[in-house]
Amino acid sequence: MLHIKPILSSLMRSKSAPILLLLQIILSVAIVANASFIINERLSLMQRESGYAEDQILTFSVYNFDPAIDNAKQNQVDQLILRSLPNVIDASSSNMLPLSDSGWMDRYVDGPNPDTAKSTPGFAFYLGNEHLLDVMGAKLIAGRNFTADEINSNLDDSGMLALVSQPLAKAFWGDESPLGKTLYQGEQAVTIIGVVDKLQGAWVDHENFEYSVIQNIDFGGNGSNKSYMVRALPEHIPALEEAIRKALHAENPNRVFDNFQTLSEIRSITYGNHRLMATVLSIMVVLLLLITALGLTGMVMFNIQRRTKQIGTRRALGANKRDIIQYFMVENYLICIVGGVIGGMLALVLGQQLMSLYSLPMVPVIYPIVSVIALLVVTTLAVIVPATKAANISPAMATRSV
Repeated sequence: MLHIKPILSSLMRSKSAPILLLLQIILSVAIVANASFIINERLSLMQRESGYAEDQILTFSVYNFDPAIDNAKQNQVDQLILRSLPNVIDASSSNMLPLSDSGWMDRYVDGPNPDTAKSTPGFAFYLGNEHLLDVMGAKLIAGRNFTADEINSNLDDSGMLALVSQPLAKAFWGDESPLGKTLYQGEQAVTIIGVVDKLQGAWVDHENFEYSVIQNIDFGGNGSNKSYMVRALPEHIPALEEAIRKALHAENPNRVFDNFQTLSEIRSITYGNHRLMATVLSIMVVLLLLITALGLTGMVMFNIQRRTKQIGTRRALGANKRDIIQYFMVENYLICIVGGVIGGMLALVLGQQLMSLYSLPMVPVIYPIVSVIALLVVTTLAVIVPATKAANISPAMATRSV
């Protein structure tokens, strides 16, 4: 039998230690459940596939200081030079870099009248030529890419075309194909000619992160400073930086080349805060479980010292080692289960507060349940050693003072 009544009586005679331990368990379950949920959320965000050939894309910036430079012509020349370099698969200018936490955002409407037109969700707004899709390594799943004669130079040019990401198409048109649809950017008509499987934006925490558009504008010629993306196999990337500097400096030395990074490195930097949060919270969860386990171990060891004669007397009256171990294990489970139930309810309340204050999703019930189970496992391991020590107390201990 479990002998719960004498266990409860014993706990009630010395209330302070069990109550403090109970409070510790309640807080541990509440914090561990929410921390574990946040860790899982961060890891899920970090593991999302971007749709880009991240380890094959080298990005860099160009800063021109010569006022006599024809930026549009120089942009075309630079791209031809980049594509002619050994081991380069393709190259393109771009107005923004994926996963960089910086860029352009826009939205279209489905009619020329802004008062009656329906707006698309906001999306990352890439401007590029017919090479950009290949440089990104993105997969076109419907329609076609731009052709060289369709590329514009400015936002107010006519003949605007766009490629949209599949999540954006699904969000706005549902199961209907977006191909051939005409949308509007102000008074400018834009025709959808292609759908890309995955095309993430720049802001990894944005709710519309998966919504992106590429419009047929080679933006590299619109200013003296610009960004380029060059695609090559990973083993050729390390040598490309020097080759690019040398080739472009030979064409025009009056400029600076900087910010050479692979898209994988940009991704790592952008997700750095998520990785740090997951690491810190993981350490906190481990420490909380460890502290709780130590607290239970300490309480059991204290009770062994306090009840040495009682344990010996029970052994003398016929209790075996299993009964003694069971006594302390049941005591542990009573405290953990009561604390776990209260802590689980507190975890859900805390989750609601986090949801309202920080726009986090609601903590699923499974997290408090798993936290309680984890706590039971850890505390079982923590209690079994001192409980076994208590079971080994000789019956003679009870008669020494008699």
